[in-house]
Amino acid sequence: MHRWLTSDAPALDYIDKNTHEIRQDDDKVVYKSLEEISDDLPDHSPRFVLLSYPLTLPSGRLSVPYVLIYYLPITCNNEIRMLYAGAKELMRNTSEVGRVIDIQDIEDLEEIPQKLGSA
Repeated sequence: MHRWLTSDAPALDYIDKNTHEIRQDDDKVVYKSLEEISDDLPDHSPRFVLLSYPLTLPSGRLSVPYVLIYYLPITCNNEIRMLYAGAKELMRNTSEVGRVIDIQDIEDLEEIPQKLGSA
């Protein structure tokens, strides 16, 4: 399990359907693992997750990539899909992440460390 400092902790962001603003979830939870994030991701609603994930590369070097996880479940409706698709590049550019990882299923979070290790 990885632990994040409060300033590096992942945040779940969503788009307010009424104002079209990107907002952080009201819970203000400090996540301590990918499992905790997966517990909070909704089944039928997309989310943006900004993640700074510390890992040790095969060379033994410590790496802390800053990535955007774009969670878009296949069960969400087309209107919401279009709303989030339009905001994806805005989130990428505004947050200045090094990489965007698209996932469609909560279980895909388990593969994040492997994906980051092969970056």
